[in-house]
Amino acid sequence: MKAVVKIGGKQYIVAEKETLLVDRLQDGTKELTLDALLVIDGDKSTVGTPTVKGVVVKAKVIEGEVKGDKLRIIRYKAKKRVHTETGHRQKYSRIEVTSIK
Repeated sequence: MKAVVKIGGKQYIVAEKETLLVDRLQDGTKELTLDALLVIDGDKSTVGTPTVKGVVVKAKVIEGEVKGDKLRIIRYKAKKRVHTETGHRQKYSRIEVTSIK
């Protein structure tokens, strides 16, 4: 069984025992209870309006803060001797889906 859930303004397709990276959650968050927007069970799929009634997705936070890959941002203007370089690393939380009921 798979479900589509909304976490932090983004939608994810999740299955039980699956881990995924989501945008960083608030500190102290240990467990999440999410509403399902769509449920896929074999060949049968149920679309919610806006959520599917009676279906709850539970997840637990494995790691509170994980840093993503570093992005290099380069600003360059030819013939003007302007060259700046900055970097950015997005912070994520790693969660594991425990059940879809």
